[in-house]
Amino acid sequence: MRNLLFIPLFALLCTQLLAQKTPLRRADSFFGLHFDFHASTEDSLVGKTLTEGMIDSLLSAVKPDFIQVDSKGHPGVVSYPSKATNGTTVKSFAKDPLALFRQVTQKHGVALYVHYSGVWDDAALRKHPEWAAVDATGKPSTQKTSVHSPYVDELLIPQLKEIADYGVDGVWVDGDCWATVLDYGAQALGKFQRSTGISTVPKAKTDPDYPAFMRFARQSFKSYVGHYTDELHRYKPGFQVASNWAFSSFMPEPVELNVDFMSGDLAPMNGVNSALFEARVLAAQSRHYNKPWDLMSWSFNTQWGTSNHSAKTALNLSQEAAEVIAMGGAFQCYFTQNRDASIRVQQVKTMAELAKFVRARQPFTQGARAIPQVALLYSLASYHKYSSSIYGNGVAEASKAILSALMDAQHAVEVLSEHHLRGNLAKYPLVVIPEWAYLDEDFLQELKTYVYNGGKLLVIGAEACQNFKTELGIEPQGQALKSRFWVMGKDNLGLGNDWIQPVKLLSQARSLGSYYLQEDSRFPAGSIASMADYGRGKIAGIYGNLGLSYRNFQSPQLRDFLDGVVLQLFPQPLVEVSGSKLVHLTVNELNGKLAINLVNAGGNYNSDKVSTYDELPALRNLTIKIRSSQKPLRIIQQPEQRPLAFSYERGVVTVKVPEVGIHSILVVSK
Repeated sequence: MRNLLFIPLFALLCTQLLAQKTPLRRADSFFGLHFDFHASTEDSLVGKTLTEGMIDSLLSAVKPDFIQVDSKGHPGVVSYPSKATNGTTVKSFAKDPLALFRQVTQKHGVALYVHYSGVWDDAALRKHPEWAAVDATGKPSTQKTSVHSPYVDELLIPQLKEIADYGVDGVWVDGDCWATVLDYGAQALGKFQRSTGISTVPKAKTDPDYPAFMRFARQSFKSYVGHYTDELHRYKPGFQVASNWAFSSFMPEPVELNVDFMSGDLAPMNGVNSALFEARVLAAQSRHYNKPWDLMSWSFNTQWGTSNHSAKTALNLSQEAAEVIAMGGAFQCYFTQNRDASIRVQQVKTMAELAKFVRARQPFTQGARAIPQVALLYSLASYHKYSSSIYGNGVAEASKAILSALMDAQHAVEVLSEHHLRGNLAKYPLVVIPEWAYLDEDFLQELKTYVYNGGKLLVIGAEACQNFKTELGIEPQGQALKSRFWVMGKDNLGLGNDWIQPVKLLSQARSLGSYYLQEDSRFPAGSIASMADYGRGKIAGIYGNLGLSYRNFQSPQLRDFLDGVVLQLFPQPLVEVSGSKLVHLTVNELNGKLAINLVNAGGNYNSDKVSTYDELPALRNLTIKIRSSQKPLRIIQQPEQRPLAFSYERGVVTVKVPEVGIHSILVVSK
């Protein structure tokens, strides 16, 4: 009888152990680590000091859901013993690092992915120069492969199949969309001419068919990614694929490919503001297309083009992580491997501290969805019209800075493109157009209808406001001028240095402030902003470009000026914060509850003179006002597990938060 009882108990125990050791899919993962070292042909005895104990200790201390390790970086040299015909490996191996990482991660039930450079492959082009993208002068690249070449079928896919055969869970393809360049090679031009009927190849931005050539290049890249993704899925259906920065701010297009997740790595410098923007772009794509996403911080600061790496503290990294997870996404952090693929053991302490921080917040952030408040447009139409690269986000610099200004003024903001907003504008109490000069006619009309039916619209920028001059009730006076100018914040003038458009206000427009061409409030030069009724709604315009000035000066006067205009349109947001200007606010819904994220945005993360910091003064005695149709049952500050006292009067909940260290979430139960 005892034996009969033992058998099912043993079977149950085995089942539980197996369940514990099953790695999470990327869609269910929350925290991970990324390692790479971009191996070269000069690297020898790879794996020499990488040990099972080293990996075991790392995984035991940090307990990530996944790790990503080096397989091939931009030099095109693989750091595992590849048998692919066209591949290039390091000089020698002491052991196979990929096999060892797979062995130990499998024991811990941790998913394993590889870092693999896609379009960017120096070694492949040394062996096969005919695979190179060719520039407009006929010069082949020595770094960037052509997406029309045999490279994808004769090297990339064979090597990723090899990697899949290790039992690896997936691949994070680096050097892909952002590394893709215009290709004037024979294969590319032949396809372009056949698909478009255009016989004269456009080479300058002023050529009339240049936009068509850019569209062709973008579609060619998507076809390339779609091809390798589908081939890998056919080979190993469970193998998960992401192309770094695909469908992010670098490539803000509808998600049309069968990638398994979306991901990108934040800028090493100013990572907090980088996370603000990138998290909101990916969160919007994720919600609209039901794709999981994560963002990666660099564990060190560095200036591009240098090897001056300065390690960030866990506190600094936790701020970046907070901005990501506050938007409902997953988070990973990048640490470099040594040249033999081993791990730098002194960094494990930082990893463990960072893991502790994000895990404490996982129950209150993972899978959260933003509640519509302020929608900041990332215009795909303007992106396509003005972007100078096939895929890159340089055209969004002003929008990034305006987002930072809005967040610094404690507004809850989402970043959304036309394909997210079409048919959904009415969900948003306020829509902001941040210096996008060009909008498709149908979307422009939808915006105007949104206002006419009761919406609130803020248009920022000397050129952007021209699209709405009738609705704003303005007449432009002469040409825009590039100049220093000042605007009034709460009690002083703030500097701008960009384009400004003088305007005449017609009878329906009400001035919201002046601009000054000298730093003296006695001498206004004209209206900088105005507001008008339009149908049942309201529209406001700011007739100067503010974004780059806020990026360059971080002026509290510019922040307060913008905040004042926003409050004219949207005076009663769902949540208001007072007590500090160093709070970034995100308002989410999670499991039927209101989750208010408060991120301490202090610290010198936006200074190129400060690599990191290890102290962050706590924010104390914050007052939060929440508009609610009913009195909440309770408000708990998490992860501190601190019940907060509150009052409720006339539809407004008022709650005092005694302290926010780096990131707290107020969970409101009704």
